[in-house]
Amino acid sequence: MDLSNRPYRSVLYIPGSKTRALEKAQGLPTDGIIFDLEDAVAPDTKAEARGFVADALRDLDYGSRALMVRINGFETEWAMDDLAVIMASAPDAILLPKVYSAADIEKLAAILDEDANCAHTKIWAMMETPLAMLNAREIAAAPRMAGMVLGSNDLIKDLGAQTDPARTALHTSIGLCLLAAKAYGLICIDGVYNAFRDVEGLQVELDHGRLLGFDGKSLLHPDQLAPTNTAYRPSDAEIELAKRQMAAFEQAESDGKGIAVLDGKIVENLHIVTAQALLAKADAIAASET
Repeated sequence: MDLSNRPYRSVLYIPGSKTRALEKAQGLPTDGIIFDLEDAVAPDTKAEARGFVADALRDLDYGSRALMVRINGFETEWAMDDLAVIMASAPDAILLPKVYSAADIEKLAAILDEDANCAHTKIWAMMETPLAMLNAREIAAAPRMAGMVLGSNDLIKDLGAQTDPARTALHTSIGLCLLAAKAYGLICIDGVYNAFRDVEGLQVELDHGRLLGFDGKSLLHPDQLAPTNTAYRPSDAEIELAKRQMAAFEQAESDGKGIAVLDGKIVENLHIVTAQALLAKADAIAASET
């Protein structure tokens, strides 16, 4: 698979302390896995969990899935121990929680730079604090950055806000996060939906997230995978339209015209760029599922 087009429709959190879940994840239809050493792991099991995750990364087969480890934040006593153990396994990325500014990313990048095993390991940032949102642009531009994950729960807590289906309290934060990520070519993943049995509520957030431009959604439970993968997969109608737009534009160019008209709508080069990206994403998804 061309990793530049790697899909991130679904990114599933797996508690690092649960060996059965680590093993089961090998067969789950998730595009990415976040091996969690932070919120999902109790303080007295963190040392054990980081060993389990390092072993899983070394010994288990997760195929083409994107593999990242959420370590504990630098303000804790566990972060450096997490890195000392995990870096030897060279995950695709380290997901850093409690990011406040580019300085946090720069600190992690400097540590990774010192280990030859991590030459290709990227950094993802949990965007879960008001200060992170105000510094989103500089965070996105920091070294080794490849993605951002919206931390909805922490944001709601820090804002002292309430939740509603429209996610009104998060509108500004979501906008800032998406703008920064897209400006610097990063993947941007929507936050979790806590009520993992609530299929209808999840679907509302999936539709909302894709409408806004998220690349996928972070998930808490395997039952959320199927609807999420479907929501972020280009539909047959979208694929057909993209192909027709490209054909119409190619014909217009051969006729010496700069634009085409399809179904009564103008088709310009910007539409072709979007169509090409959509078809590349569809191909990448198909390749990941074979």
